[in-house]
Amino acid sequence: MPTTTSTSSSTSQPHASVYSGRSMFPQAPAFNLETFSNRDFIVKEFVENLSESAVPANRKSAPANQANAFDPKPLIRTFENALSRMADLSGDLERRENELSAAVRRAELQHSSNIQSSRRKLEQTMESFSALDASLKGTDQDSVDAVVKVGQRLEELDRQRARAQDTRFLIQCWLEVSERGELFMLEDIRRQGGGDGKVRCANITRQLMKISQRLDPSSWASVNGASKIGNGINGGHDGDKAQGPRHNTRELIEKFSETLEKDLLKSFDDFYRRENFEGMYECAKVLYDFNGGASVIGAFVNQHQSFIDRSQLITEEVGGDTGTWERLADPDADPPGVEPSLQSLITGIKKDIQLEAGIIKRAFPYAEQVMIKFLQRVFQQSIQQRLEKVFEKANTVSSLAFLRSLQAARSAISTLIDDLKVHGLTEHPEPASPQITLVLDQQFDDLFVPYFSGSSYIDRERRNLEELHSSLLFKFTIFHSRRRKAPNTLMKSLAKSGSEMLASARDAYIERLDSSDLAPAQKAMLLRVAGLKDAENAKVQTEIEVSNDDGVLSTATAKRMLKWLAEAVGRCLELNGGNETAKDVSALLQILTGNMSEIYLETALDAANDTAVLQENAKAEPDLSYLSTLKPAITIMHLLSTFIHTVLIPLAASNISIRKDMTRSAVQTMDALETKVNALMQHSIDVILNWTAKLLAAQKKTDFRPRDDSAGAYMELLQTPTCQSVYAFLSRLHPLFAAAIIAPGANLTSFFHELALGFRGLLFQHFQRFQVNAAGGIMVTKDIS
Repeated sequence: MPTTTSTSSSTSQPHASVYSGRSMFPQAPAFNLETFSNRDFIVKEFVENLSESAVPANRKSAPANQANAFDPKPLIRTFENALSRMADLSGDLERRENELSAAVRRAELQHSSNIQSSRRKLEQTMESFSALDASLKGTDQDSVDAVVKVGQRLEELDRQRARAQDTRFLIQCWLEVSERGELFMLEDIRRQGGGDGKVRCANITRQLMKISQRLDPSSWASVNGASKIGNGINGGHDGDKAQGPRHNTRELIEKFSETLEKDLLKSFDDFYRRENFEGMYECAKVLYDFNGGASVIGAFVNQHQSFIDRSQLITEEVGGDTGTWERLADPDADPPGVEPSLQSLITGIKKDIQLEAGIIKRAFPYAEQVMIKFLQRVFQQSIQQRLEKVFEKANTVSSLAFLRSLQAARSAISTLIDDLKVHGLTEHPEPASPQITLVLDQQFDDLFVPYFSGSSYIDRERRNLEELHSSLLFKFTIFHSRRRKAPNTLMKSLAKSGSEMLASARDAYIERLDSSDLAPAQKAMLLRVAGLKDAENAKVQTEIEVSNDDGVLSTATAKRMLKWLAEAVGRCLELNGGNETAKDVSALLQILTGNMSEIYLETALDAANDTAVLQENAKAEPDLSYLSTLKPAITIMHLLSTFIHTVLIPLAASNISIRKDMTRSAVQTMDALETKVNALMQHSIDVILNWTAKLLAAQKKTDFRPRDDSAGAYMELLQTPTCQSVYAFLSRLHPLFAAAIIAPGANLTSFFHELALGFRGLLFQHFQRFQVNAAGGIMVTKDIS
């Protein structure tokens, strides 16, 4: 087998490994250091490829019987060559390693030398500094003072130099504007940009204005900007220059000032859009030095994005859920709270103010002044306009809806004010400054001044309560006004004043329902409270259907009236508190006593007294069903008295005269009611005693003087028929009065005591009119027992 090898492929590919293609005869392995340094090098694959390269191609294609004979010689030659090549590579690698080690040792020596040199230089520097410091702190105070004086003198010279340069530049600018009518030098500074240049430009412009006032008075005294200067024909004379500037300096400087101001405002707006607070601060500072900052404050506040975004929300009509407005107008339902769009506006404004406070603090050197303007714009534009829309909508629903909306809105805005004070705004995280606090309180008061001026608020409360109470008692007044029309010549004079009061209350209510200024929703609510189906029923009194239950006192009705009044008292304290509280509760007391006492309680008690008077001379057994009025009347009187003395009168403690008047009015009201209750009790006693007297008058003379032949049968009776009828009558009265009077108590005991005394007097008079025999005496003892 030939042993020669072809080297063409190995010479053409110096970096090719044994993994490349093979020729017919075995080749020496071709590899280098890069073969082993490759990241993908695997020893097993390397050895396998060496083995495969050692087998000649003709042996692979030989027959099967010849291919099975193993020939180790190619493998031995291949691995020997590989080992020889690897030994050469190992020598090269060792030589290269030695070179690198020598280079590292040289670099380490150089680095050590550099460190020692740097240490020596540092020590020398420290020694020099120590010597200098020791010389300054030494005993030679004169040298130290001399150094300080030199420094101060240098600073003074630098200031004088800067002042001289500014003066020179100012004079040049004045000559330029007065002689040539130009301001190119200032224009160059303005175009260069930068905060310092614009500050300098603004300061020079302000100084030029002062110079113009002193050196060019004609331009300031001119009419419509026409300067009074001499007539220089053909260029004039040299003497004309001494008379004053040749141009209207005031007009030129003012035009430049306007240009500078617009440029600064534009720069401020650009910085604001890019959130460059440092640039905003510089522009705001320049404008403040230039014109007090009025223009930049106005631009920042008036063109704020939040006002633009909310302009549509503020002006759009108030909608909302119909059920929410119905609950707001329903006196028996709990108020739903703040109108949703107003609450959303307040929440958004709170977030915007707190966010803008941080921006204002970073963008303005006079942050408090800007914050005040921003707050005034927010309250006077956004909140006030939306408040007016909400109140207009509520006023079209009902008076109660307006009052509840007013209370909810004031509470929500008060919470907003408190949150802003606690947040601190420009003083965050500290509380707001006294000036900011004062502005917030002032804006809050200004929002609600139109609704609390004079007696407008309490008049609304009174009108609302009168409407509600009149609606609630409408059928009650109709029932009793019809009762008063019944023929009763004996009591006409006594009932005249009560009938007139009921008629005036009824007529006022019907007139109010027919008025054009009453909202449809409020009219429907009042009719519902009154128990009427439609407004036509209220126009004709005779067509209104009433039942006996409509004329009976109800504790539930009294509680509703007190609940409505308590809500009004709470609103008064929250909305109109302070010095007006005593007057407000006094007005509410008048409404309470006028409706609950005079119209409700006194009318029912008068009706019961009238019925009792009619029963005094009744020919049949009296009907004492009117006593059912007594128990609810006493309960309502107790509720009324407790409410007045617990809620209303203590609220008037700040005004002694009003408190005395309220106490006097309450005492008179309760005295009048107690007098009517006592009269009813007395009439009831008279009714009972009169009927008892009629029963006793039916006593026969023979009841206590029976004949001897009938004495035996008569003795078998337990009582006389008259005694039995009186006993049966009185037995029916006891549970009736026990139910009518709150028992157990002194009232029931006193009533029965008074009735017993009258009954005893009747019995004494009764028994004195009869003669009694022995058998009759036994009957007398039976009747008495």
